[in-house]
Amino acid sequence: MAATSPFFHSDIFSLPVCVCVCVCALLSLPRMREVDLGSGRALLIKEHGEFSAIGHKCPHYGAPLVKGVLSKGHVRCPWHGACFSIATGDIEDFPGLDSLPTFQVRVEKDKVIIRANKQDLQSQKRSKAMARCSAVINSSTGFSHILIVGSGPAGLVCAETLRQEGFTDRIVMCTMDKYPPYDRPKLSKSLESTAEQLRLRSIDFLQAHDIELLTEKEAVAVDVKVKAVTFQDGSRMEYRRLFIATGSKPKPLNYKGQDVRNVFHLRTPEDANNVARLANNKNAVIVGTSFVGMEVAAALTDKAHSVSIIGIEAVPFRKALGEKVGKAIMKLFETNRVKFYMLNEVSEMVGHHGQLKEVVLKSGKVLRADVCIIGTGSGPATGFLKQSGVHMDSKGFVPVNKTMQTNIDGVYAGGDIVTFPFPGRSNKKVNIPHWQMAHVHGRVAALGMMGRPTEIKTVPYFWSAMFGKSLRYAGYGEGFDDVVIQGDVDELKFVAFYTRSEEVVAVASMNYDPIVSRVAEVLGSGKTIRKRDVETGDMSWLIDKGSQ
Repeated sequence: MAATSPFFHSDIFSLPVCVCVCVCALLSLPRMREVDLGSGRALLIKEHGEFSAIGHKCPHYGAPLVKGVLSKGHVRCPWHGACFSIATGDIEDFPGLDSLPTFQVRVEKDKVIIRANKQDLQSQKRSKAMARCSAVINSSTGFSHILIVGSGPAGLVCAETLRQEGFTDRIVMCTMDKYPPYDRPKLSKSLESTAEQLRLRSIDFLQAHDIELLTEKEAVAVDVKVKAVTFQDGSRMEYRRLFIATGSKPKPLNYKGQDVRNVFHLRTPEDANNVARLANNKNAVIVGTSFVGMEVAAALTDKAHSVSIIGIEAVPFRKALGEKVGKAIMKLFETNRVKFYMLNEVSEMVGHHGQLKEVVLKSGKVLRADVCIIGTGSGPATGFLKQSGVHMDSKGFVPVNKTMQTNIDGVYAGGDIVTFPFPGRSNKKVNIPHWQMAHVHGRVAALGMMGRPTEIKTVPYFWSAMFGKSLRYAGYGEGFDDVVIQGDVDELKFVAFYTRSEEVVAVASMNYDPIVSRVAEVLGSGKTIRKRDVETGDMSWLIDKGSQ
């Protein structure tokens, strides 16, 4: 909400534009207000009688922070749960890489005066200050003080955190991708985006902060005795500390016709672009009701002639979101012309001149298909660690301790490939393959490597977008035994609380912002939410009025 009566002036010394916002009675000012400063907007905050002003948009996806949650010195984004200090603007919880600018605030009688730098107002984000590499390094040197395998959010945040915390030795990040780090969750939601549009950091940014990036560099072996990683091209790099964050890989699907073309796993921008192109006015089939598969199906409905989904369960998302929510989302898809073939599996992909033409189901049903996307889930990309000495469990996940260190001293791991002790479940080791969680792992690992061990303090946060509607989810709902729903699931305006015995362990919502961020704030403060608290339908306990 803009201020009711803003006026602004330029400082006589041509310093940054300032703004004076007249407030008749300071006590009546809401806790957060978006104010227009002429060159841009700021978020004016009043907490415990103190005023502060920061950027008004979350740097992650641009959510209006005025609609977020203010609590205990930080603002939590209403969309994806990132937190920012109201004193410094620094990012305190993820997702996202950037922090917010802060603006000077002073109070004179009944006026609140904000002084802001024009550039900060327009950019609405800033990078934390980073150290440079002080070592003289030849780029062909086969040694790095810290070697990071993987360039997803865990690897990238690890590298940036090291520099932010003053690390001045060599950092090398290698990836089997051919691009600088990019926003993979957007692939399934925005199929026509290019790697350039999706990128998280440019090559120039990485070079400016002495983070070396080696692309198309796939690790094939690790030798922890000599502290070296071997790559597919035959090259080798020694390290002092190693961070493994290779992410997940698609689970293979067993069917006849594996050599038929136009069958994709969604891994790269090219995959997404090809799917969008091949589906244009054609028949698209999605195998699997994972979030990726369902998001692709939603994205294709306004492009493809037909969209069909094959699933082995009766209802999509039943295990993650429960029967009622799953059925409501299924109905949303059906009203958008998507056909479901549930309790079914693929038997064969049939091609004509090598190009996909039909998908045959085990039930005998034959679907016309010009393009097929397989979204049947994924597993950890850890095959290269088999002879390394780094411990893995029977499913290929790497167990780590609270600082993200593996069983090998100096070898850390994070992101989708790990099981880690989760405070929200009495430090039971869990795997949470969320984009947001990978950011957290990267930061914790970096601090551990620098001898500043810190523990994970976050609430897992996940989101999905389908047909312009956003689903938000916070907590860890594995093993929930009941779902308490407030609102109208059929209208897709609801909040669902997932409980284990008498405790709320997770929450999901659609069209109910910022309730998921509010619940994340409560859970993040260490408080327990009881089942009886959410069964009444009274949500007032969630809204912390705080100190005016």
